[in-house]
Amino acid sequence: MFRKKKVNTSNGPRFPHQHNQNNKHNNTHNNTHNGNHIDTYRILKRALIQSIDGIAVADKNDIIIICNKAWAKMHGYRVSEIIGKPLTIFHTPEQIRDEVIPFNKIVIEKGANYGEMGHVRKDGTVFSTWMSVTPLKDENKKPAGLIGIARDVTERKIMQQALEESEKLYRNLVETMNDGLAVIDKDGRFLFVNQRICEMLDFKKEDLLSSNIKDFFQEPYKSIFLKQLDKRKKGIIKPYEITWTLKDGRKVHTIISPEIIYDKDGQVKGSFGVITDITERKGAEERIALLNKELTRSNRRLKQMALIDSHTGLYNHRYFQKAIGVEFERAKRYNQPLSVMMLDIDYFKSVNDVYGHQFGDLILRQFARQLKKIIRRYDIVIRFGGEEFIIILYGTTKEAALNSAQRAQNTVSLYNFGDGQHNIKLKVSIAVASFPEDKINSGTELINLVDYILNKTKEDGGNRIYSAIDVKKEKPLLIENNPKTPEVKSLEEKIEKLTRRANQSLVESVFAFAKTIKLKDHYTGEHVENTVYYATETAKRLNLKEEEIEHIRQASMVHDLGKIGISEKILLKRSPLNKDEFEEIKRHTQIGADILRPIHFFNHIIPLVFYHHERWDGKGYPNGLKGEQIPIGARIVAIADVYQALISDRPYRKAYPQKKARRIIKDGSGTHFDPNIVDTFLKLI
Repeated sequence: MFRKKKVNTSNGPRFPHQHNQNNKHNNTHNNTHNGNHIDTYRILKRALIQSIDGIAVADKNDIIIICNKAWAKMHGYRVSEIIGKPLTIFHTPEQIRDEVIPFNKIVIEKGANYGEMGHVRKDGTVFSTWMSVTPLKDENKKPAGLIGIARDVTERKIMQQALEESEKLYRNLVETMNDGLAVIDKDGRFLFVNQRICEMLDFKKEDLLSSNIKDFFQEPYKSIFLKQLDKRKKGIIKPYEITWTLKDGRKVHTIISPEIIYDKDGQVKGSFGVITDITERKGAEERIALLNKELTRSNRRLKQMALIDSHTGLYNHRYFQKAIGVEFERAKRYNQPLSVMMLDIDYFKSVNDVYGHQFGDLILRQFARQLKKIIRRYDIVIRFGGEEFIIILYGTTKEAALNSAQRAQNTVSLYNFGDGQHNIKLKVSIAVASFPEDKINSGTELINLVDYILNKTKEDGGNRIYSAIDVKKEKPLLIENNPKTPEVKSLEEKIEKLTRRANQSLVESVFAFAKTIKLKDHYTGEHVENTVYYATETAKRLNLKEEEIEHIRQASMVHDLGKIGISEKILLKRSPLNKDEFEEIKRHTQIGADILRPIHFFNHIIPLVFYHHERWDGKGYPNGLKGEQIPIGARIVAIADVYQALISDRPYRKAYPQKKARRIIKDGSGTHFDPNIVDTFLKLI
């Protein structure tokens, strides 16, 4: 409702509640003689009461003299609470200033006004209405007040706003989508295009909208499009490929996915299409077609390479797993002997530790060449893994296989392995298993037997040759093929328990060994304990599995184990490291991994130790892994490691304040560290 300038009401109209009893009596008397007037009054009264719109009448002093229930309910009042109250109770001061007064001015000037108007309820909540206001005139047609009709449009406003937001969203989607979008009439004239199709066709939007889509096609594609357009007029739609010709002659290959637009009578009005640029894909298809023959040849080579060990050029364990079953069945079918020789270089880890892995790889290649020299041309040498090799000896009895093993051991013991600068002698343990002498029934049993025999040679000190005869007094080799008696089951349980105890003792020994680094570098020893806490707690907060958390705890305990192999002079240096010194200290991740590698139940934590100096942006070491290529455990240990280093005294600087350390960690998010882990870690500290 609107305010208007206050005027003296003495000359204004007299409303029913203002008349005295005599006037009421006179009116009643007059109305009694005017039935039509009474009926009209009653109809108007019912219309006022029953109207779903709020209606209120105010006098010249802006005092409410009449209102219906809809008006009162809209504002949270009863009718009796409103009569005699000023219009100002329905508006906030701001609404009066910004809306009511300007609105009222138009009412005075033009004799009426309508539009959106802000109101306020009894409880103080503000809402929007659609108002229609006209002046109330007396019998002399002079202004006597105002009549206001209002409808609450809050829900409509909400719906309108939602519609506008939805339209904005869809327009945004259309304009930013990767595919072109165009609407054409049934003759092919553009009615709407998005930005992507403009970029695709190298046209300004306004120019494109004045064009016909047919102009962009040359034969044979123009005929293809016209056929598709004709099909669309008949209601037939199907995605199709077509090539556009741009004004500079360039070709754009696309897929058009059309939809038909119908008018209200169900007639085809036009169509719209999603246009996907496949130019790059088409080019790639052409290149692929040219390379197809080469790829086929390469595929055959790759299949062969998958069975070859890259270091030695020998067949690998994948080949062996496939071949041994086939060869065993062949030997069994034709009643031919078949022997397998397994060789393991003794103490080979010390070669890598002393001379490095590059030298170790050279030794393995030389060893492989020596083995190939002593076998027949149809026997096969295989690198089974690490420093273990297998020779499949076709048609060879156990006696002949043992002779070959002796010849191999003699050859190895006499050969000087090395690069000339460093020469070493090797010792080798050899195991031999044979069919049918060893009474085995499958290729798998043959592998298990020769592996078991080799383990016995290692247990007995290595540098020897064993066959099943040498271990025949031991417990049965193929227990799994015998029925499990209670005694066997009990024995297996005891062995398993003893194995677990031995493993636990070995784990504790390694962790104790890691702590001895304190004797060499006090910082590293203290640093490890705090790093374990930060890494473990971070892993818990990331809701990792218990098994992963335990691996991270173990890895953080031994992550700097490799520093045992780094010079104290470098570890305790008080000035920044030079390039060579930094390269030396980078070796500690490799050394740590090598120390743990022989212990099979540490396999899960070796990657965490080896990669804990990798960076999220790929600029870390040792392998320059990037992002999620880095194991999550290594990413967690990395951030715990760096933070503990920042807040600790180092030989070359004092500890940073915690605030500065937090800032450095935060600044490293997305470059040095995984952003998700940074967020979790900062909440922890």
